[in-house]
Amino acid sequence: MIRFENVSVRYEEDGEPTLRGLDLTVPEGELVLLVGPSGVGKSTLLGAVSGLVPHFTGGTLTGRVTVDGRDTRTHPPRELADVVGTVGQDPSAHFVTDTVEDELAYGMESLGLAPAVMRRRVEETLDLLGLAELRDRPIATLSGGQRQRVAIGSVLTPHPKVLVLDEPTSALDPSAAEDVLAVLQRLVHDLGTTVLLAEHRLERVVQYADQVILLPDGVMGPTAEIMAVSPVHPPVVALGRLAGWDPLPLTVRDARRRSGELKARLEGRDPAGLLPHPAPMSAPPAFEARGSGGSAPGSGKGRGGGFLPFLRRRTPTTDPTPAATPTDPATTPATPLVLADALGVRRGRVEALRKVDLQVRAGETVALMGRNGAGKSTFLSTLVGMIPPTSGTVRVTGRTPHTTAPRELIRQVGLVPQEPRDLLYADTVAAECAAADADAGAAPGTCRALVSELLPGVADDTHPRDLSEGQRLALALAVVLTGRPPLLLLDEPTRGLDYAAKARLVAHLRGLAAEGHAIVLATHDVELAAELAHRVVIIADGEVVADGPTAEVVVSSPAFSPQVAKILAPQPWLTVEQVEEAL
Repeated sequence: MIRFENVSVRYEEDGEPTLRGLDLTVPEGELVLLVGPSGVGKSTLLGAVSGLVPHFTGGTLTGRVTVDGRDTRTHPPRELADVVGTVGQDPSAHFVTDTVEDELAYGMESLGLAPAVMRRRVEETLDLLGLAELRDRPIATLSGGQRQRVAIGSVLTPHPKVLVLDEPTSALDPSAAEDVLAVLQRLVHDLGTTVLLAEHRLERVVQYADQVILLPDGVMGPTAEIMAVSPVHPPVVALGRLAGWDPLPLTVRDARRRSGELKARLEGRDPAGLLPHPAPMSAPPAFEARGSGGSAPGSGKGRGGGFLPFLRRRTPTTDPTPAATPTDPATTPATPLVLADALGVRRGRVEALRKVDLQVRAGETVALMGRNGAGKSTFLSTLVGMIPPTSGTVRVTGRTPHTTAPRELIRQVGLVPQEPRDLLYADTVAAECAAADADAGAAPGTCRALVSELLPGVADDTHPRDLSEGQRLALALAVVLTGRPPLLLLDEPTRGLDYAAKARLVAHLRGLAAEGHAIVLATHDVELAAELAHRVVIIADGEVVADGPTAEVVVSSPAFSPQVAKILAPQPWLTVEQVEEAL
């Protein structure tokens, strides 16, 4: 169905080809998983299948890519639309209509399908992806995960022969991800659809894959064989390697069947000493912003509308508000950095938060979890003053966020939103980092060192728009981390990051928590929560339904339990790292 013949892709600004000499054949009716570190060329390979590379992205493609017999060099994307359906890393970039139902119908209208056929397929897709309740909702009001499901649905309705998906579950909660992957598997098995997808959260998808392509080597083979040698692998494979299981398990069920001997070795050992614990209670660290000499242009407003006037201050200040200190009554050790009391937020017809009571103290890392649209991002937005409460109160370092001047509040709290591009508007990585250093009053090179720490290999002269989703996220994280605010808010901070980059981020965040910074992260990444969070708070329909130590909350939840916990239950192990240290 898809054939790569000695394919190489080089972009003008790059010294080395992004893809080099690929010779691959993807058979019809198979689900093929594309894996590799961030920035290795996975999105470029997918773009070569859909015709976006080089027709839309530029660059030079040598060799030949054929899809159902059509050469993508001579067939632009519009001539492949009836064969290939594509969802990129940023689903919002695909939307052309205003409401969910219209978006699902748009692709079929473009292909001239009969109205009766369109109506039937829209209804089928609404049911398949759990979108029926959202059919009349404006897309602009949906959460990130809901938008991702709509984007996937919009390419399913035309029934293409090939589906190309870039990080299709990255913004989905675990249950929604399982639903989407089950739909894809049904299309492969029942209709013979060919699915080529790239995904970093391999714990979700590896068991569904018929074959795996490993980049940058371009090796393709059965899933178990590639996972045995791949540097990028899910926790179930990492645990299998540690235990010496052969063949390696790809599913929790297979691993549980082989776990008897490992459980016996771990019997009587207590992982409590290996679990993350909050730093001793202390006042939050001072935020050393001494005025900015911001040189990057722009008002700071990205596609997210009102994010940047608060998130990044780029106007010089001659009288900065003093940073919080241990003697500041607003930030005494006895006072939580975050205090929400019966907090309620209504957004149009939707009651996004209802009577939320939550405290976060210095040195504590709290993971907010829950299904898409539960209210996690709304809560974070309330903490930075972007959304005022409808009822109840919220205080951040003793201040009311929506009535506090942004210049003052930015010294207390930093937010990395779901869309990292909302923070980025300079022309190069170096310019973004220089401006971040100036904004934070940090030593020159501080932000650049963080970028290199989180994701090595990002060149200074690269435009942020040319970065992969994971690289762009690493840059946005570095921009906010440069300021070292007492309270750090992260919305889906591992989307697009490979396991190595995620491990480096976890290490950095652990260091900040140990120094007394408070961290609140909204995430669907159950493995991240297990590794990093002291507490997990589960939100459903705007209400807090669970709040407690990570081990207690996630182990008791089938949806939010990490792979190691499922494999070694009822023993209380959460991560491969804990097991390795115990052995």
